[in-house]
Amino acid sequence: MSRSNPTPYCNNVTDLQHSLSAELSQRLKDLLNQALLGFIRPNSMSQFAQHASELADFREAIAQNSNDDIEFLRSFREFVPTTNYEPYRPFIAKFFATPCKESDVKSMFAPGLPYCLAISSTTSGRAPKTFPIYRPASHLLHHPLYLSLRHSEGSILSPSSLSFGQALKIDLEDGQSSKMSPVCSVTVGFLRMQKNWDVEHDMDRLNLWVPGNTSPYAISLVKNYRAFFILNALFALTDCRVTTIRFLFASVFVNFLQYIEDEWTLLIDCITKGIIPDLENLEHVREPLENHFTPNPVRAAELREIGPPGIEGWAVLVWPDLKKFIGITGGPAAASVPKVTHILGPSVAMQSPCYGSSECYIAIPYFNGNPNTDFKVVPIDGVTEYLDVRSNEPSERVLSAWELETGGHYEPVLTTRNGLWRYRIGDVVVVKGFSPDDGLPVINYLHRRDGSLGLAYGTTCTESQLTDAIVSASERWIGQIIDFTVVADERDTPVTYGYLVEIGGDIGMEAKMATQQVFEDLMKNNEYHMAFWQGRARKPTVRLVKKGTFTEYRRQKCEKTNVSMAQVKVPIVLSDPSFREWLLQKVIMEL
Repeated sequence: MSRSNPTPYCNNVTDLQHSLSAELSQRLKDLLNQALLGFIRPNSMSQFAQHASELADFREAIAQNSNDDIEFLRSFREFVPTTNYEPYRPFIAKFFATPCKESDVKSMFAPGLPYCLAISSTTSGRAPKTFPIYRPASHLLHHPLYLSLRHSEGSILSPSSLSFGQALKIDLEDGQSSKMSPVCSVTVGFLRMQKNWDVEHDMDRLNLWVPGNTSPYAISLVKNYRAFFILNALFALTDCRVTTIRFLFASVFVNFLQYIEDEWTLLIDCITKGIIPDLENLEHVREPLENHFTPNPVRAAELREIGPPGIEGWAVLVWPDLKKFIGITGGPAAASVPKVTHILGPSVAMQSPCYGSSECYIAIPYFNGNPNTDFKVVPIDGVTEYLDVRSNEPSERVLSAWELETGGHYEPVLTTRNGLWRYRIGDVVVVKGFSPDDGLPVINYLHRRDGSLGLAYGTTCTESQLTDAIVSASERWIGQIIDFTVVADERDTPVTYGYLVEIGGDIGMEAKMATQQVFEDLMKNNEYHMAFWQGRARKPTVRLVKKGTFTEYRRQKCEKTNVSMAQVKVPIVLSDPSFREWLLQKVIMEL
C-alpha cells in the first residue's frame, strides 16, 4: 500500500473531479454494474454461492427471476452481507484434502479449477490465509493491474521468486491424470500464468534467460533467502544497462542493498573471476548459472571505483541508464523511503506498482497525480464497494462508488473474479476525487482499520500515525532508518508503544531527543492525548536494534510461512509473541 514519498513531481496539478456530474455518475454506474454482473453471474453457480449460509437470502431472491439483470443486481445489493475469511475457510480446506478429487473442488468459488492458491503475506502476525486464484481471460492477463511490465529498451532489475511451499495435486475426473496447483504468493501465481510456466516443468527451464531481465530463470527457483538476494545482486551488478528497478515493496529493495553492502568484496571478486559464489542449497541450479556467468574484470573495476551503496545517487552511478523505480512506498514500507530516495538520487522517478492484496488487485497508479500515492480503482479483478469508517450508523451500509464523497474515509469491500462476495479487507482509504473520463474513484491508502492497536494499548493511534512519528524523528535526530516495528512495551505501567528501530550509518549526536518528538507527534491523536492525561497511557519508548535484524526477521518469516521472498513485510505493529521476544534480544540501545 502506498502513502507518502518525498520525491518531487513535475505534475502537481490534477484533473480530478471533486464530485460526479449526473452524466459521469450514470457512466460510472453502467461501467460498474456491467463489471459486477460479469463476476457474480458465473460465480453464483459456484459451490460456495450454492451452499454458503451467508448467501441463502440471495439464492432465494434470484431463484424468482434470475434472468433479469436489474433484479439480479438489486438482489445482490439487498441480500448479500459483508463477509470475512471465516465463511470461505471450510470450502478452501477441501483443496488440501488427500486425495483431492476434481469433482470435490471444481467450480468451488468460480468456474473450473484454480490455477494456484495464493497465500497472504501475514503482515498482521496471524496465520496465513489462502485464496484460490483462477486464470483470467487471456486478454486481461497482461493488464498493468497484474504487475505486467512494459518492454524496456534496457534491462529490468526485478527479482522474482517462483518458489512455493507446496503444490496441491488434484485428481482429474478422467481417472488417469492430475493437475498441480502451487500454493504461493499471488505475484508468483500471476508471473507463472503470464509466462505459462507450470510447476511440472520447472526443471526443464533451468537454462532459460528471458531477454531484458538482469537474472536468469534458475535464480527464481532458489529457495534460500540469502542466496536468492546475493545471486540477484551478482547478476544485476554485472549488467550496466538497467533502466528500471522493480521490487514489490521498497523495504525489500533496502534489504537487497544491505546484502550488496555486506557482501561487496565477495560480489566484486566473483564478477572479476566469473564464478558463482559458494552458497547454500544451490546444487540444482549451480551448473546453469555457471553457464550464464563469465569473467568481467572491466565491470568489476568500474564497480570497485564506485564502491558499495552509501552515497546519494549510488544507483545511477552503477546503472547510468536507470530511469524508474517501481515499488510500494507506503504502509509497512514507508520507513524505507528516505534510504531508497537517497540511493536512487533525484533523477530517478518513483511509482507504486498497484494497490491491492492477496484477495484482489484493486487499483492502478493514477499518473495525472502522484503515482506513488494516487490510485485509480478499476473493476478488472473485482468490483469495489465501500464502508464509511466515520459513519455513526449502527449497521454499516455498503456504498457504491458513485455514492462516495471526496475527502471521505472508507474501507474497501470486494466482490471478486475469484469468487469472494463483499469481502472486507480491513484497509482504510481516502477518496481524492473522481477520474474525469469514467468517474472511477481515485484513492490514497491510509492505514489498517482493525482494532489491534486499540485493544493492545488502550488507545488508538493508526498505523500511519505511528509510522509518520518515527520516520520524522529518525530523519531529524536518529539517522537513516532502515526498518522498524512497534511492540507492546510492558516494562512499566501502563503499557505503551515500544518502537524497535534499525538504522543505517551513524547514530545522531542528539538521538535521545527522538523519543520526545515521537511522543509529541502521537499526542496529536485525540484518544492518545486524553488517555495520557488520564494516566491510561505513558510516553512511547524507542530502542535501537543491531544492523541486519530486520533482514534476518524477513528470512525467518519467509521460511516459517512459505511467503514469497519478495513479499515478506515487517508489520508496523508486531503481535507474534515469539518474534517479539526474538527482536527484543537484538536491542543494542534505548533512546
